[in-house]
Amino acid sequence: MKYDEIISEIKSLANPESVKGMAKFGINPDNTYGVSIPELRKIAKNSGKNHALALKLWASGIHEARILASIIDDSKMVTEEQMKSWVIDFDSWDVCDQCCLNLFNKTAFAHKKVIEWSKRDEEFVKRAAFALIAILAVHDKKLDDKELEKFLSLIKQEAKDERNYVKKAVNWALRQIGKRNANLNKAAINAAKEIQKYESKAAKWIACDALRELTGNTVNKKLKL
Repeated sequence: MKYDEIISEIKSLANPESVKGMAKFGINPDNTYGVSIPELRKIAKNSGKNHALALKLWASGIHEARILASIIDDSKMVTEEQMKSWVIDFDSWDVCDQCCLNLFNKTAFAHKKVIEWSKRDEEFVKRAAFALIAILAVHDKKLDDKELEKFLSLIKQEAKDERNYVKKAVNWALRQIGKRNANLNKAAINAAKEIQKYESKAAKWIACDALRELTGNTVNKKLKL
């Protein structure tokens, strides 16, 4: 599929009621047509991987087109400059998370960007850092435990951020590290206990929520603790 065909397809699938529903879950309704992820994945199958098309779709500024761009882009062709440009454009948590899940975690720069973006002030840029940690913890099977333990330091540093989309991503990252294996479970629990002592509502929520899951029966059974 070509660019014009994709944009026309997105607009033909517009669902105003879905946009209203998305807004209730904190998704930015601007330039949004309410097209579901499964529908976007169908379009992606028809278009195939295409780096140039992905760049053009992103430049459209359309919510769904940007998510689609992250699906069809070729991670091997993504540059640091592109990641820098796209992350600044994040204006909704779902676009942030989809880009990290579909594309950014597969690039050669993922770990570097985790560290870099965790120090940034912009809410969705910082969220991207911790969304990447969570996604890498789940999907990068070759990732060494020591590397994930380093990420725990970033989690402890940023756990006082009271902004909703940041604290939820920090919590997500902490929980995913702690569910990877028995050694990381212990390390994540220790980190959560440290965070729990901070004089911060966000930190206490992050820690309590993570501890509830990481010490629960489901995780214990999965990791055979």
